[in-house]
Amino acid sequence: MRAHQTFTEHLQARIAATPDREALILLTERGGVLTPETLTYAELDGAAREVAARLRRHVRPGDRTLIATGSRRMFVTGFLACLYAGAVAVPVAPPSGGRGHHDERVAGIVREAAAACVLTSVAEAPEVSQLLARTGYGEVVCLPVNGAAGADGAVGPGSGTEEPLFATGPDTAVYLQYTSGSTRDPRGVIVTHRSLLANQRAIADALGTRPGIRLGGWLPLHHDMGLVGQVLHALWLGGTAVLLTPTAFVKRPAHWLETVSRYGLTVSGAPDFAYELCVRRVNDAQIAGLDLSGWEVAVSGGEPVHAATLEAFAARFAPAGLRPGALAPCYGLAEATLLVSGTRTAPAAAGRTVDAAALEAGRLTAPTGPGRVVAHCGPAASADVRVVDPETRRELPDGRIGEIWVRGDSVGPGYWARPAETAAAFDCRIEDGGSGYLRTGDLGALADGLLYVTGRLKDVIVFAGRNLYPQDLERTVQQAGGLFGSATAFLVPAARERFVIVQEVRPHSRYDVDLPGLVAAIQRRLTEEHQVTAGGVVLVRSGTVRRTTSGKVERAAMRRLFLRGELTPLYQRLDADVERLLPAGCRR
Repeated sequence: MRAHQTFTEHLQARIAATPDREALILLTERGGVLTPETLTYAELDGAAREVAARLRRHVRPGDRTLIATGSRRMFVTGFLACLYAGAVAVPVAPPSGGRGHHDERVAGIVREAAAACVLTSVAEAPEVSQLLARTGYGEVVCLPVNGAAGADGAVGPGSGTEEPLFATGPDTAVYLQYTSGSTRDPRGVIVTHRSLLANQRAIADALGTRPGIRLGGWLPLHHDMGLVGQVLHALWLGGTAVLLTPTAFVKRPAHWLETVSRYGLTVSGAPDFAYELCVRRVNDAQIAGLDLSGWEVAVSGGEPVHAATLEAFAARFAPAGLRPGALAPCYGLAEATLLVSGTRTAPAAAGRTVDAAALEAGRLTAPTGPGRVVAHCGPAASADVRVVDPETRRELPDGRIGEIWVRGDSVGPGYWARPAETAAAFDCRIEDGGSGYLRTGDLGALADGLLYVTGRLKDVIVFAGRNLYPQDLERTVQQAGGLFGSATAFLVPAARERFVIVQEVRPHSRYDVDLPGLVAAIQRRLTEEHQVTAGGVVLVRSGTVRRTTSGKVERAAMRRLFLRGELTPLYQRLDADVERLLPAGCRR
């Protein structure tokens, strides 16, 4: 039997084989209870065909179509409608109530992608139309996925009209996955049928997924981990995607684990912070009602993986039947569709204690002095992974930290409308080695067949000849006070090497907070754990630290806000040479 060349062909075969199987189970929180809505493969296919027929009235094959809706049903229907009509889907975050940062991002994507249409819901259409109008793109068509057929002759529900699906090839673009933009402006990664199918096979091989299983979770669908890992992988398997909303999870983290338990999810995943949140906020009574024995693979990815978090989660939920070794740390990025490394059969211990001084010098070695725990992200998953010196472009031996380079069919052809950045990142050559590699911009090392991701190349803080990783400094700072929320650390261009900490302080009404004392505690912890002091500590209100739509700290954006004097501190203590960097009216 000929292997399918496109995701469309593969999906149509799944629909024909099991039309009555549940494709989606959508959980909506009402009064603290998750209420399910089910859509079979035949129902999903029919709904997508109807929207595709309407979409063809407004776009041509190859036109970019944004999908901007918080409705999971309409998101998946709209995505498949783009696939069927030959439009290139562009997932974006749903409407946000007019937040400027969100408006800027969406407007930038509309401009760069030259979008012809936006798919949304009837309820969200007015806000989407207003966003387009106030950003200068009022001519872009706003089409509700759940809207009735209009006077333009569009096909309506129950019409029975069957139009042929758009004929594609393996190198046709399926969608543009805009990156989170944590270190620079977001770029649209071109994901083709070839790269999407290759990554689906890689996920199945690495995680041991099987046809017909149930998987899912709460991750946002406009993000690659939610789209590729939760929805498209379930459909590729002919299985069922069980989806709750990010809001339901944040409101009550137990909802996620109860979904795994009640609906028998075999695979579900989330970033590190979600596992940490469950450890803190799921109580003993809730654990007593869980059965997690069927949870075969609990993926941790999307942000730095902390071994301590995984160990705490495994211990906390072992009484609920969570099996030893279920937690699977993984690494991936949009440029490689999703998964790059990870496996369900990796060593149970996610952490490796290495020498702290050697780590800062770029090596993973056994400790001879103070140690630091680094987490692995499994072995390469159907990809060629190398660690390369970013300056010389020579491959580094095991145990040496350098830039992670990746080669394989999962890697797409480049960024949409950015030829210079595509040339710089894709199809790169290792000195005295092979070509065709993607430069990820991430730092890490290979050791004993496992990949250790240590940070972002552009985020590293070089201090007195040492490489300090901002996530390590941020984690240390957050442990210095019980009132602390998100934090960010970044270098500033002072005469001497200086970095700044911006730390959120949660509101507290029971007593006055000693803000100078909190700054002193932060500096003390930095000195004790990293033998450094910050050139500036800025305490701010909750919600100040910017994050991407996938939850990553936007350090570059926070650095710009600080240097422009656009932060509103509750209290700050800055060294004189750092304070001189600020506009005159912002110095204190």
